[in-house]
Amino acid sequence: MDKKYIEELIEIMDRSNLAEIEIGDGNTKIVLRKNTPLLAPTFPQVYGVQPQLQSQVVHEEVPAKAAPIENFHLIKSPMVGTFYASSSQGGEPFVRIGTRVEKDTAICILEAMKVMNEIQSDVSGIVHEILVMDGQPVEFGQPLFKIEIC
Repeated sequence: MDKKYIEELIEIMDRSNLAEIEIGDGNTKIVLRKNTPLLAPTFPQVYGVQPQLQSQVVHEEVPAKAAPIENFHLIKSPMVGTFYASSSQGGEPFVRIGTRVEKDTAICILEAMKVMNEIQSDVSGIVHEILVMDGQPVEFGQPLFKIEIC
């Protein structure tokens, strides 16, 4: 295998969500791995969520306040994909900590197989915590947001 071929493999990895590539050619074997952050183990729950592609205005920002744990709701990823906080690179995020959201308000985008899926809040409340970083890969059932129900 020549250097140019290896450089092409590296470019493919940089443009994709691949974490590892292993290629063998006769007696030669190449393994390329990205340094990816370790994700906390998740325990998938089975439930049906069908994202709808429609935009809604995010309401005013309200400071987050402490509340008993029973007033919180976790919004979990309905699919495996890549989390995006805004609709464009460098754009304003859909929500921030302290943002008041209504049910069906767009809160993030999950990219899965080159398809951008707009994820909406399934409750009304205030964003108390954003549990993933922009551009981070997420698993099915992984908590994305902690919403204070109010």
